[in-house]
Amino acid sequence: MTRRFALMIDPAAADVDGSDFSDTFTLVDAAAPALSVGELSTQRGDGVFESIGVIDGHAQEVVPHLERLAHSAQLCDLPLPNQAQWHQAIERAAAHCEQGEYVIKLILSRGVEHGPTPTAWVTAAPASDFSAVREQGIRVVTLDRGYDLDVAERAPWLLLGAKTLSYAVNMAALREAHRRGADDAIFLSRDGFVLEAPTASLILRVGERFVTPAPNGGILHGTTQLSVYDYLAGRGFVAEYGQVPASDLARADAAWLVSSVRLAAPITAVDDVDLPVDHTLTSELNAYLLSPRD
Repeated sequence: MTRRFALMIDPAAADVDGSDFSDTFTLVDAAAPALSVGELSTQRGDGVFESIGVIDGHAQEVVPHLERLAHSAQLCDLPLPNQAQWHQAIERAAAHCEQGEYVIKLILSRGVEHGPTPTAWVTAAPASDFSAVREQGIRVVTLDRGYDLDVAERAPWLLLGAKTLSYAVNMAALREAHRRGADDAIFLSRDGFVLEAPTASLILRVGERFVTPAPNGGILHGTTQLSVYDYLAGRGFVAEYGQVPASDLARADAAWLVSSVRLAAPITAVDDVDLPVDHTLTSELNAYLLSPRD
């Protein structure tokens, strides 16, 4: 099997019933050009996406990812994805993944400018090796996102709750973190509350209680964070959502950035202030996240 895979999708309407959508898929060369120069995903970042971790051929958390894709599409006034069609596309992509860790990307774009339909495709490729990060941890800096916590309610056109292709700000935040000698960043609201990382969710441990910023204020509801909370609840821990003041970061007993491909990366320092690392729980979390999950 080839190690990279790409499948173009002719999007079906969300309410179309069907058991076989194979005639809406077109296999393309993952290394060859496939998009029009008028494609709005590349011209304007006008579209939404999801990244799904794959472990030994098993696509993780497919339903939560598809639900979030639909939520992002709704926020962006894009046609809702047909869940059955995208399920089948993911199954096709996962079948081309070999042993080890892969990542499947789902992309739904506005399409070609003035075109009749959206553009959609699915890709699969080997994931980067994050084993060292999972074991050794990461240093983070806090960055002002420039918005108050309630901005998503007051200005929904900012699309802060959607996972859009417009990732220039997120990448700029990572570059700024690197300039400051850190590995990653955590966004803060202008009024002093913790939000999320550019490509991950934040979980804090305070004693035997775990807390993550509530998925409002433009925070994406992380699929991996949901899985971690399932695991913690099964262990009898209290796992909550809430408003987290920025001052709580330095007082945490442990903290992690969690995402679909990097999984659980322990935070070793925030703004050059060292944080304790729970190596045992980190190892247990990553062992769980590397197990098959639907």
